[in-house]
Amino acid sequence: MADTFTIHLKIWRQDGPDQPGKLVDYTLDKVNEHMSFLEMLDVLNEEIVAEGKEEPIEFDYDCREGICGSCNLVINGQAHGPKDMTCTCQLHMRNFSDGDTIVIEPFRSKAFPVIKDLVVDRSAFDRIIEAGGYVSVKTGSAPDANSIPIDKTVADTAFDYATCIGCGACVAACPNSSASLFTGAKLAHLNRLPQGEPERKKRTVSMVEQMEEEGFGDCSNYAECEAVCPKGISISAIAEMRRNYVKATLAGTEA
Repeated sequence: MADTFTIHLKIWRQDGPDQPGKLVDYTLDKVNEHMSFLEMLDVLNEEIVAEGKEEPIEFDYDCREGICGSCNLVINGQAHGPKDMTCTCQLHMRNFSDGDTIVIEPFRSKAFPVIKDLVVDRSAFDRIIEAGGYVSVKTGSAPDANSIPIDKTVADTAFDYATCIGCGACVAACPNSSASLFTGAKLAHLNRLPQGEPERKKRTVSMVEQMEEEGFGDCSNYAECEAVCPKGISISAIAEMRRNYVKATLAGTEA
């Protein structure tokens, strides 16, 4: 592959949540294979601004290091693009070829309304966390390290679930627009630790019911969420969430 090449883009443009949207064609020459996907969009926006015929394309990002989860794009029908366990911001143009047509759309879900172009409102995730994604602790100085013994396998598994960055790829990939992987990961990472045990039942019921209230669909075990998760989180988190929810609702949710 040459260092630079030409790509054709079909990008979703939408002025606002209540406005109709459509795919708009662009062609970008001299794309460097070492560019990240977002750097490519930056170059395109520079050309759009220079021409002065339309507004630049709105897309979301923050850290550009695969940590914050803001760079939520559907690329050629796949959340975050063709590379496994990779956020959009860490996807590079060397994964595409000269003359390729790339379709770029926002994450689509009733619970993720489009704000503008490729930017969606993911505040539903924030409200799920507010419903119980925390532990209540006494204020004051930090406790001594290792003051609460935790088995290494438990700590490692909790950490694996805690790697969820809340990007929403699981929702975008799910045929039902379910947020079960996100909610399950957030629950499992707290519920498995002794610090999270006192509020486990209440937390589980509150977060699951908030997820349903936000309008996310039910999980049907397609496992598309696991396939596109940039952190490789297992759908075992969903099974664990379901078990804990059933136990909590049968036993009562008093902390």
